Amino acid sequence: MQLVTYERNNQRSTGVLTATGVVDLPSASHGAIPGDMLDLLRGGQSVLAQAREASGAGSPIPLADVQLKAPIARPGKLLGIGLNYADHAAEGGRKKPDYPLIFAKTVPATIGLGEAIQLPPVSQMVDFEGELAVVIGSLARAVSAQDALDYVAGYTICNDVSARDYQRRSGHTPGKSFETFAPLGPVIVTRDDIPDPHALDIRTVVSGQEMQHSNTKHLIFQIPYLIEYLSHIFPLEPGDVITTGTPSGVGAYREPPRFLKAGDTVRIEVEGIGVLENPVVAG
Repeated sequence: MQLVTYERNNQRSTGVLTATGVVDLPSASHGAIPGDMLDLLRGGQSVLAQAREASGAGSPIPLADVQLKAPIARPGKLLGIGLNYADHAAEGGRKKPDYPLIFAKTVPATIGLGEAIQLPPVSQMVDFEGELAVVIGSLARAVSAQDALDYVAGYTICNDVSARDYQRRSGHTPGKSFETFAPLGPVIVTRDDIPDPHALDIRTVVSGQEMQHSNTKHLIFQIPYLIEYLSHIFPLEPGDVITTGTPSGVGAYREPPRFLKAGDTVRIEVEGIGVLENPVVAG
């Protein structure tokens, strides 16, 4: 099931993306399913089951009549994992980490499919990072890796946009938290439709040129371990998002470096989820 947040006639709601369009979940469930994704996820597996049932009962709205937005506009926590592909660590001259390198993206809000990444005037080194992202579906506190996937609602795509100059000056969180630096979406694919999140091709294309191409089987720290590790530090709550790291090929380590510029388009593809594409504009 592909959950979406969409906008139609200046109104936002939750839906399920089907082959023929978007089924509005509040309408199809006669008001039982919330129109806000965070509220939907807080309802747990029972509401997800209702959503699956409702998706077959409603009349789809043609995709041309809606605009897909970021599935979760304001995640409670948006957590990143650094250097989680060995080839990305190596391209930056770093060794493979012994433990997860964790940071927070404290962006004001995520942006969705087709919305613009704005280049801040104070940075000349804005970079792209295509990543698989995990969406938490139920409260996870000190869980085991063995049980960790039971706490996952689904998976989506994130572009962990990064201002490398600010990252080098002040650390990961400042460099990754400018406004519009968290494109997310276009859908949340529920975990039952992705039985193995560690076997997905991932690809980033900037203005027609392939920059990154890997597979999530190369993650150093796999998703169950990350959830176990993080949930022993603080509770993970429904709607929290964990971005799992980026493979090699980012702009900062190319020769010459390839940073984003106005007029670029960044396209990230993750197998089984879809395509997240965003234009780049001057901020």
